[in-house]
Amino acid sequence: MWVGIDDTDSVQGGCTTYVATEVITQMEYDLIGLPRLVRLNPNIPWKTRGNGAMALHVGIGGGKRHMIGEIEGKPVYCYSHRKREANFSEMAALLEKIIRRHMKRDAQPAYVISTRKPPASLYWKAVRTLVEKEEVMAELDGTAEYRLYNGGRGIIGASAAISWRPGDRTYELITYGNEKWIERESVIAMDRACPGTFNNYDYRNEYIALLPKSTSPVFYGIRGDSVEELYRAKEMLVTSKEERWLIFETNQATDDHLQRKKISQVKPYESVIVEGCVKREPYVIKGGHLIFSISDGHEIDCTAYEPTKEFRDVVKELRRGDEVVVYGGVRKQPFTINIEKMKVLNLVEVYQKRENPVCPVCKKHMKS
Repeated sequence: MWVGIDDTDSVQGGCTTYVATEVITQMEYDLIGLPRLVRLNPNIPWKTRGNGAMALHVGIGGGKRHMIGEIEGKPVYCYSHRKREANFSEMAALLEKIIRRHMKRDAQPAYVISTRKPPASLYWKAVRTLVEKEEVMAELDGTAEYRLYNGGRGIIGASAAISWRPGDRTYELITYGNEKWIERESVIAMDRACPGTFNNYDYRNEYIALLPKSTSPVFYGIRGDSVEELYRAKEMLVTSKEERWLIFETNQATDDHLQRKKISQVKPYESVIVEGCVKREPYVIKGGHLIFSISDGHEIDCTAYEPTKEFRDVVKELRRGDEVVVYGGVRKQPFTINIEKMKVLNLVEVYQKRENPVCPVCKKHMKS
């Protein structure tokens, strides 16, 4: 049985992954495989703060078990396969209780329960485009049980999380707790000793990147390419004691949300990869943001926002005719690509007049 949950958090706080840990610790069933954290389309204006939905495969476990976390001192295991299905009504009652307890006032949560996965197309739509909940409900009717709260827009993410068929994947070890202290030097040492992890520390701006920027139950999160390295990384950190921790399988850093397109095909709220030549050179607008345009026969603006700092230092050196590939999300108004990253393919030659040489005798600039 697959369980999907989304949209329990809001800008005021909360965290859907924390809600998932509550389900895991209170249910009478086992986890089959790792719990899944699926990031959705980052360009949707009404996305949740974390923009992540949860999927759990539950039942009576069989085969080899692996420890993947700890909740209030008790180990959490997942199993390699399912021996028996979970009970629908029991899981629905538990989800109802937990979601009502943890949902934030302006959230629109939903859960989905299904013994089979929805089509993979639901995942790809939810991670790349704008999806309406009515479209998802029509797809689920007759094949899944679901419940909506306060409008229930979370049904989109909950269904997408279940329908994800991982090709590329990464992992994240997330810890939770009220006391949040971490030694900076241990983060730097871990980052250097564990090359399979990423986004731990920002050396240029000197801040600990694995700490969340917002108020939530999350203490810190270590992201990486292997579960084994996450265990090792956690052991290297010097921190206050966490209340719980859990490893998730995720689509983070996979670029699943990006689609290669011609500029004429680009639509609002998509994440795209477009190639073109710089047509209008970079200029700064109010707020310190940097804008330039590229063209492949059609033209579109591209924006590097002030918080990207050192990235903007690269962008501002672009010149008309430079060939680049831009990766980013498309904003509706103003219509622009918010740059996530950029690849420079070719740079035009720029000729600049140098000052005339200085006369070694009179020390004045020579005249031609």
